[in-house]
Amino acid sequence: MQRAASHKHKEKKDYRLLLWVLPFMVFVLLFNYVPLFGWSIAFFQYQPGSMLSADTFVGLKYFQQFFTDTIDMWRVIKNTLIFACLNLLITPLPVVFAIMLNEVRHRSYAKFVQSITTFPNFISWVIVYSLAFSLFSTDGVINTILMNLGIIDRATNVLSDADAVYWFQMCLNIWKSLGWNSIVYLAAISGISQELYEAAAVDGAGRFRQILHITVPGIAETFVVLLLLSIGNFFSVGFDQYFIFQNPVTLKNLEVLDLYVYRLGLVNQSYSYSTAIGMVKSVISLVMIFGANQLAKKIRGSAII
Repeated sequence: MQRAASHKHKEKKDYRLLLWVLPFMVFVLLFNYVPLFGWSIAFFQYQPGSMLSADTFVGLKYFQQFFTDTIDMWRVIKNTLIFACLNLLITPLPVVFAIMLNEVRHRSYAKFVQSITTFPNFISWVIVYSLAFSLFSTDGVINTILMNLGIIDRATNVLSDADAVYWFQMCLNIWKSLGWNSIVYLAAISGISQELYEAAAVDGAGRFRQILHITVPGIAETFVVLLLLSIGNFFSVGFDQYFIFQNPVTLKNLEVLDLYVYRLGLVNQSYSYSTAIGMVKSVISLVMIFGANQLAKKIRGSAII
C-alpha cells in the first residue's frame, strides 16, 4: 500500500511538472514549427497578396538557382564561412576567461570584472555602432588622439576599410559576448567538488596543475556541448551586427548569408528564392550538427543526441 501511494504521488508530481513545461512547448510549437509551413513558398513563384494555390508551381527551380548563382552566392558563402570560422576560433576564449576569473582570490574584484564584461551583451548593436563611430571614424576619438600625439599623419576610418572588416567585427564580437559566454563555464567550475582541489593541494599541486588536471576536465563536457551547438549554427553567424555596420565600401566583405536572404526577400521581394536559401541553410546546419554529434561519440564516447 505504501509503495502504491508513493508511486501515485510521483505520478502526480510528474503531471504537475508537465503542466509547467506545457506553455513553453506551445511557445516553441507556434514560433518554431508552425512557420515551417511557409517553406512551401520555395516551390512556387510566389506573389504577395495571392493564394498560394493560384501561384505557378516551379518545383526545384530556386534550389537550382542557389547552386548556379556563382556571382553573388559564392561571395556571400565565403563571407559566412570566414565569420563562422572566426567564431569557432574564439570559442575557447570564454573558457580561458572563466578560468582566469575563477582564480582571482579577491571575490569583490572578480564580481566587478564579471559585471563589466557581461554588460556589453545587453547593449544593442545600434548603440555599439554609435560607440564605434565615435571612436574609430575619421573624426573619432582614437584618430584625434593619435594625430594630436603625432603618431599618425592621416586619419583612417576603420568602419569604411574593407580590408579591416573581418578582424574588426571579430574584435567587436569578442568584446560584446566574452563575459556573457563565460557565465556557463563559471557555473560549471562552481560545480566541481572543492575536495578535489584540496586533495591536489595536499599532494603538492600548484594552481596551474590544479587548473590543468581538475578545472579543465571538469568543464570539458560543457565545452563540447556548446561547441556542438555552435557547429549547428555554423551558417547562422548573425544578422544585426552586419546589417548595422554595412556600408557601400564594406558590403562586399560584410554581406553574410542572413543579410543576403534579407536583401533578397524584403528588399528585392524575391520571397521564393530567399525561402529556398533559408531551407538549404537549415538542412546543411542539421547535417552538420548530427555529423559533429557522431564524431563526438566516436572520440569521447558521449554527445548531446
